Amino acid sequence: MIWPFKSRAQQSIARIEVSGAIAGTTRKNVLEALEQVIEKKFPAVLLRIDSPGGTVGDSQEIYNALLRLQDKEIPVVASFGNISASGGVYIGMGAKHIVSNPGTITGSIGVILRGNNLERLLDRVGVSFKVIKSGPYKDILAFDRELTDAEQSILQELIDISYGQFVKTVAQARGLAEEVVREFADGRIFTGEQALELGVVDRLGTEEDARRWAAELAGLDPDKAPVKKIEAKKTGLQKFLPGRSQSMLTQLFPEASTNLQTVTNWLEFEISTSGLPLWLYRP
Repeated sequence: MIWPFKSRAQQSIARIEVSGAIAGTTRKNVLEALEQVIEKKFPAVLLRIDSPGGTVGDSQEIYNALLRLQDKEIPVVASFGNISASGGVYIGMGAKHIVSNPGTITGSIGVILRGNNLERLLDRVGVSFKVIKSGPYKDILAFDRELTDAEQSILQELIDISYGQFVKTVAQARGLAEEVVREFADGRIFTGEQALELGVVDRLGTEEDARRWAAELAGLDPDKAPVKKIEAKKTGLQKFLPGRSQSMLTQLFPEASTNLQTVTNWLEFEISTSGLPLWLYRP
């Protein structure tokens, strides 16, 4: 017997937000949210992206999860916010339909890898390192010396392969030739209006416009279809207690601590991704 009444979820649009730098936590939260979309049978997804990008692997896993949602014929409409660049663009390619604000900062299609060379500083303070390694490239990007020519070639090949994956994905998702994508995929940023001209997005508009489009694709009334924000599941005491990582200052003065938390998050991201290829816009 088919139950004649639809659940609240089946009459709502699932909203999933990707904000800030994309890394492991973002991937985990988004994948959990997409599982809820399937379990609760939401008819459509509104994917809000406000991110400068992040790690390559995490961006690819989110993108692939969105493709699996497409296979289940659940429409996904992406909404680009203030910034949706690099890895943010890559994730957006997992949506069949993309809406961008005219002034959204997007693009930055490319790969970057950075290492720190502290050799001169270490020489001044009289610090040196003795390294025992199994092969000549085991300490590639070591911070106490310059790259060798061979190491430079190895890393450049790594970057070129990752870049090729990015270009291919954009080309396939947007129905463009790879040669066309490479013409604007040189790391430059552009506005949402320019992205529309390039074929990277489908329409200019707000998140509300994207919501209405998602409702139409799901056969819901755009004037009445509600949005349900999907977040990572909380278990046990997490439902009642603030996160352990929150300081007393954060709990008592959330507005005063916002900037400090933002800086802390970026520092943690920089440290954890040092030496990794990134799909990230660095202004």
